[in-house]
Amino acid sequence: MQLTGSKSSRSKSRPEGLAERIYQQLKDDIFSFRLLPGDRFSENDIADRMEVSRTPVRQALFWLEHEGYVEVFFRSGWQVRPFDFDFFEQLYDLRIVLELEAVKRLCALPPAAQPLQLAELKAFWVDQPQLAEGQLVSRYDEEFHMTLVAAAGNAEMARIHRELTEKIRIIRRLDFTKGERVNATYKEHASILLAIIQQHTEEAQRQLHDHIAVSKAEVRKITLHMLHRARAESDEGNPS
Repeated sequence: MQLTGSKSSRSKSRPEGLAERIYQQLKDDIFSFRLLPGDRFSENDIADRMEVSRTPVRQALFWLEHEGYVEVFFRSGWQVRPFDFDFFEQLYDLRIVLELEAVKRLCALPPAAQPLQLAELKAFWVDQPQLAEGQLVSRYDEEFHMTLVAAAGNAEMARIHRELTEKIRIIRRLDFTKGERVNATYKEHASILLAIIQQHTEEAQRQLHDHIAVSKAEVRKITLHMLHRARAESDEGNPS
């Protein structure tokens, strides 16, 4: 599944309404693995399930197609795009470049000039860790990394990083189905933060690189079995 855009970059160009609601629901179904990569469906399937006409369904699907989440086949309906693992690995490489630069800039700041975001992250991850599990940790993890980049002070770099974060979200969430990865996230975030606050640039960059590299390595371990398990867990958490 190669993602070519994000909702946030085009939300102002699309009218609010029924199609928007359908778009959000389908995107959530994809991100929650209720629709798996490779799953096929028709516009009628979606229209019947959501009790709407085909017109807003088609509009929502066109938005999702433009963003790279689904593709259409002549005479045979729609399909959730299969994962493009090479593409995801390239995104992880870009993520490493952006975050290492952000850490370098943060470490160069004297203690009195360190942004408030660092103190807030320290309170959350070090002083009184907000323990959570699964997908909630995935969201906290996203916020941690986006906050680090935003705190570095380059708005354009932060924008690119936000868009990249959304593109890898669907596969990144699978990394948090494992208890050991959840526990490691808390320890690694705390250690990275302390290194930044203490202005240990090389150590902070090394730890951050290793932290992201582990997640990147997990991408290639994802199997169809893991995806089906993720869908089953999602269904358990969202009873109809």
